[in-house]
Amino acid sequence: MRVRESTSGTRNRIKAVALELFTEQGYEKTSLREIAERLNVTKAALYYHFKSKDEIVSSFVEDRLEQIDSIVAWAEAQPADRDTRRELIARYADAMFTDDHPSVMRFFEQNQTVLKSLAAGQQMRGRMMQLASALCRGDDSPAAQLRAALSLFAVHSSWFAVRTPHITDAERRKIALEVADELLARIGQPETGKA
Repeated sequence: MRVRESTSGTRNRIKAVALELFTEQGYEKTSLREIAERLNVTKAALYYHFKSKDEIVSSFVEDRLEQIDSIVAWAEAQPADRDTRRELIARYADAMFTDDHPSVMRFFEQNQTVLKSLAAGQQMRGRMMQLASALCRGDDSPAAQLRAALSLFAVHSSWFAVRTPHITDAERRKIALEVADELLARIGQPETGKA
């Protein structure tokens, strides 16, 4: 049990340091050697846990995929209505505003080009589309699809688009959910003004 706990703790330290370096310098400019040096371990010790930078990124993404899968499964068992949409986006925001998620979101935002080429990035994109589909379930109109995707983007972009100094995470989350709710309110509603 102790070995497993120690291994898990070491993996988490590696992930935290890698995330810090990937965000500071960029994924492509960060080497495994730099990660090992910052951790004050040998490259061999690092290789025991992760064979490549891709494996480290995959470990970030796996955590997110599990959370998204859980949220989507919950939503699919609920009625396709506004209350479910509001709860779904709130659950997603809760996941995004806890633990190391803000740092991971900054990493994703700053390294989009690299992520497009990694399998982990493609998996994440696919799950985000599933999440958007769950948000607009019951309304397959193009406008609903766009509103659902933009409501997710409201949560994501609150980390880099809201530049107010000294804003708290709670205030940032509240603003993101208000904007998302404005978008979600129109899903499932008849479109007006069509000719």
